[in-house]
Amino acid sequence: MAGIGPVEPVNGPDDDEGFEVIGVDGPRLGDRILGWWGRGPRWVRRGAAALALLTVGAVGAVLLAPRQGPRPEPVLDLSAWPVNVTRWDYLGLADTINSTDIRASYRFRVSVLRGPDVTLRVTGTPFDGLAAHSVPKDEFTVPGGATRRITVQISVSDCSELPLNAGFHYLDVTLRNTHAIQRHSFIFGGAFSRDLSDLLHAACAPIPPRPGTRPTGSAGSHNAD
Repeated sequence: MAGIGPVEPVNGPDDDEGFEVIGVDGPRLGDRILGWWGRGPRWVRRGAAALALLTVGAVGAVLLAPRQGPRPEPVLDLSAWPVNVTRWDYLGLADTINSTDIRASYRFRVSVLRGPDVTLRVTGTPFDGLAAHSVPKDEFTVPGGATRRITVQISVSDCSELPLNAGFHYLDVTLRNTHAIQRHSFIFGGAFSRDLSDLLHAACAPIPPRPGTRPTGSAGSHNAD
């Protein structure tokens, strides 16, 4: 059986015996700064204090400055889009329409009122049986603030659904400038509709030829005495 010896008293901090030192903390950064600050010349301490105050003031001004909101989205200037600056005026037929024609040429004045140049292409009409394009080139450009005269050739390929006597007719046009590319139908009435109706009648409802003159007499008739 194992025995237990007498309990030895533990030395307290007030005893004469010393303690074994396990480790020693090095000097802290704050202590070193304070020591340097106390040993440094007075003019250095004053300059450092002034610099610190300026730095704190600048940081505070940045933090307290009102924050700017998000930049507003740019507003599109719709007034400069090609449809809004382009004007078409009908000038008349380029050639007389004959009674059997299936195509005719029409003259227009195209103006770009303001802004950048506009490039245009006549693509057709709202009717499948009616085709249209500008001549001699399918595409042309009108400078901003200028006017050009163009000729549009219209031809008939199918009469089944064409309105022979419509009061208004359209030209489908693609317009392009630095702001946008747009497709638009320009509406024409009055003289253009009348001249186009003449072509439609000539191609789709030609006037039948007049009957020849009848002979003045008959081979089987005779005068009674």
